[in-house]
Amino acid sequence: MTNPAERLVDLLDLERIEQDIFRGLSPDESLQRVFGGQVAGQALVAAGRTTDGLRPVHSLHAYFLRPGRPGVPIVYQVERIRDGRSFTTRRVVAIQQGRTIFNLTASFHSPEPGIEQQLPMPEVPGPEALPSLADEVRSHLGALPEAFARMERRQPFDVRYVERLRWTDEELKGVEPRSAVWMRAVGPLGDDPLVHTCALTYASDMMLLDAVRMPVEPLWGPRGFDMASLDHAMWFHRPFRTDEWFLYDQESPVATGGRGLARGRIYDRAGHLLVSVVQEGLFRPLRPAEGAAEGAADGG
Repeated sequence: MTNPAERLVDLLDLERIEQDIFRGLSPDESLQRVFGGQVAGQALVAAGRTTDGLRPVHSLHAYFLRPGRPGVPIVYQVERIRDGRSFTTRRVVAIQQGRTIFNLTASFHSPEPGIEQQLPMPEVPGPEALPSLADEVRSHLGALPEAFARMERRQPFDVRYVERLRWTDEELKGVEPRSAVWMRAVGPLGDDPLVHTCALTYASDMMLLDAVRMPVEPLWGPRGFDMASLDHAMWFHRPFRTDEWFLYDQESPVATGGRGLARGRIYDRAGHLLVSVVQEGLFRPLRPAEGAAEGAADGG
């Protein structure tokens, strides 16, 4: 069986069907909609493939417009907005079955000398001192539910929560809207910096909205909300490898009007701030019959 990390690399390896037009696969999985991080990662690959490859991406801004259908290919159309002396800008539209489901603007920049400063990384235990997500679920339930086991088999990232999961409403009392996890790809991703950037873009949508849910309901178990990513922004500060451990520190400054805002900071093990992330998500209460789904939000 192919390693999930290899499947992620394959997922990000788009087919060029015309100049500035690419086609990406969408796995036929038992999800309501295509995972948003997949679409964002593939769109960034499409943007990067129309540059000379010498300028790393420094920011992206994206909107999730419609839910994508699992199992149906997605076409990415790239518009070359600007090729300047220091910056390159691309706009990408993702189309599935004739409808626009997503758009993204990405900017690429040649690194320059300048000031160096950042806020320090939070003091947290290292990933080796923490259980994997599967081990934590198994220790609480005694065995992995079949739905979780299926997800675990296709999961391209090892995820380790810094704080233990809370399983009951009673445990949520006094909990702040914050979450932190260590993550890394479950296998090597090769040496192409664009692949690592797009893989991290994929990972950035996996659990950022956890911070919004944290004070409201347990992250695992019956869900009380239909959740979907609405928009997503990232700023890439330093080079990195996504197959090495990184800390994803998340917080939610506000949730209101059926939407929740989450901010994330991604650090390497040495404490360097690699990436900043901001996302807004939709939160609609589920009717009682809809609340049987288990697990965290699938994004997008």
